[in-house]
Amino acid sequence: MDPSDHEKEKIERLRRAMYSREYSDKLIAKPRHALDLTKQTVGEDFTPEQEGESLKGSMVAPRAIGYTRKVLWIFLAASVAFFIVAVGFFAYYFTIGAGSSPAAPGNIDIAISGPPQIAGGEPAKLQIVVTNRNKVPLELADLIITYPQGTRSPTDFTTDFPSQRISLGNIEAGGTRQGTVSAVFSGSEGQHANVEVELEYRVQGSSAIFVASAGYDVLFSSSPISISVDGNSQTVSGQPIQFTVTLSSNASAPIKDVLLKVDYPFGFSFSGADPEPVSSGMWAVGDLAPGQRKEVIVRGSLSGESQDNRVFRITTGTRASAASKVIETPLANSTYSLAISEPFLGLSISINKDKGGGSVVAPGDAVSVVINYQNNLQTEISDAVIVARLSGIVIDGATVNTPDGFFRSSDDTVLWDKTTTDSTLASLKPGAKGSVSFSFQMPSSDVLANVKSPHLDISVNAAGKRLSETGVPRSLQSTVQQRVKLATDLQLNAQALYYANPFGSVGPMPPKAGTETTYALVLTITNTTNKLTNAKVTALLPSYVRWIGSHAPKSENLTFNQSDGSFTWNVGDIEPGVGVGGSAPRQMAISIGFTPSSSQIGEQPALVRNVTLTATDVTTGLTVNKKASPDVNTNLAQISKTSSEATVGVDPGFTPASATVVK
Repeated sequence: MDPSDHEKEKIERLRRAMYSREYSDKLIAKPRHALDLTKQTVGEDFTPEQEGESLKGSMVAPRAIGYTRKVLWIFLAASVAFFIVAVGFFAYYFTIGAGSSPAAPGNIDIAISGPPQIAGGEPAKLQIVVTNRNKVPLELADLIITYPQGTRSPTDFTTDFPSQRISLGNIEAGGTRQGTVSAVFSGSEGQHANVEVELEYRVQGSSAIFVASAGYDVLFSSSPISISVDGNSQTVSGQPIQFTVTLSSNASAPIKDVLLKVDYPFGFSFSGADPEPVSSGMWAVGDLAPGQRKEVIVRGSLSGESQDNRVFRITTGTRASAASKVIETPLANSTYSLAISEPFLGLSISINKDKGGGSVVAPGDAVSVVINYQNNLQTEISDAVIVARLSGIVIDGATVNTPDGFFRSSDDTVLWDKTTTDSTLASLKPGAKGSVSFSFQMPSSDVLANVKSPHLDISVNAAGKRLSETGVPRSLQSTVQQRVKLATDLQLNAQALYYANPFGSVGPMPPKAGTETTYALVLTITNTTNKLTNAKVTALLPSYVRWIGSHAPKSENLTFNQSDGSFTWNVGDIEPGVGVGGSAPRQMAISIGFTPSSSQIGEQPALVRNVTLTATDVTTGLTVNKKASPDVNTNLAQISKTSSEATVGVDPGFTPASATVVK
């Protein structure tokens, strides 16, 4: 239709309505508005400021419309993604996936039923039902059962039973096969294990092997082996401890190749066991018959601070082969806790007033021992007994003296109780303190001549009773130990020789003023029990004595300082037993010349002064200083030495009349 005709038709309808009686009453005259003659000025460049009040965005396009559009777009995108994933899944499933097979594993049901809990070491039965819900039969179907580690055959308890294959033949469409399997499972109480069941099969017209699988969770109600530990719940730091681990078989058949492992806590020092371990913390217990019990006794000591708690972790199980040294199948585990507490009776040892330990004494020395004690409990201790045992060097019992105890020579012990202490140890109140003592004499060097690195151990044990919380008397023990080290008996002798001079003597005897007489200065070292290191001998020659320079043996290291007249013999190491029991001592001979002055007539001048030996005792770690006295002089019958008991031969042919300088 032509637009002009359309306009004409509209005008015609309006005209008929205006003159129609039917519509004339319904027409309402609208009020007229006055014409605004204000002239609006609009520039060429229109800006928002010129626009006046800007319109709100919601008047143009409400916000609800924008939100709705976003939701619709998100929904559309999710729908497209879901469609793509669905197409991909079904394409995979029906081409190369399970859906492509006429006998899909998803259409095979494997149901496993058994007891809710299984006792470790006891035969258990599982019922397995296989149902084929496919529309084609399953050919050459085999059921493969994989058991958890440690499972054994129900007919031969000594044989591992890792897996089992059962042939089911062909399973028709909709067919079912069921059967029962039996095995002896091994595991700790509360432990879970898994039995895996797989069905391998083929379908007609295909050489591929398909697999359907299922699993069964095994919960062990008990272990085939139970562990019990017998020992104290508290100990004192450094005190010997002992605990017994008992393994008991709960199985109805023998358990082969059982191992026991004990993980030691920090601070534990292993000292022995019965039987001996095959490696650190590992015992080969062997076979356990039904109901049989085997014990392992572990001994050692535990060190730590008071209130510390230490835990031993104990595991038992079987190994794969006799050559294996690790537990392959754990069967049971347990823990053993020990709390470190203060000793009920605090003990300390003081040796020659030294409380620090590591005391060092010399051969033949008198040794005084004081044992201090204190009740650390909040309750009274009754019938206390203190025993000190001497071990190591044999002490002459005749030298042992105790004012408040009794020395028992049969086992070298000193004993104190209520009878020897005038009832002092009969009852010790909380916090009560006291002391007991004894003394003895160390053996002489002659007795210790053939003893290497000798020492004396003093072990003090205390025992007593207190009432427990239930009113029952309870025995208590406490121990302390201290070692007494014996310093080596080192001897240094110095003498001058004229008639027995190995270099040959020149000059008058007795020495004459203004004329030189030569001597040999001989230094002799003997050592008894301990090795010495970094040993050296130093000495000083007076101004009137000349260093000739000859010495023997030439292998010895000897140096002379011309400026001050001192010399040093660098001895080095001195082994124990040197010069003792017929062995040769360490010796050095030095040639010197003496020219007396007229002012020395009638005197016996010194030939060498301050002969001193220093060394380090390897056993005690102490520095040893020995000085030969008096100084060596022209009286050759007088020998400088560090012990009055040392014996050195006098120069033959020498008489005391030759000791004084003559005119």
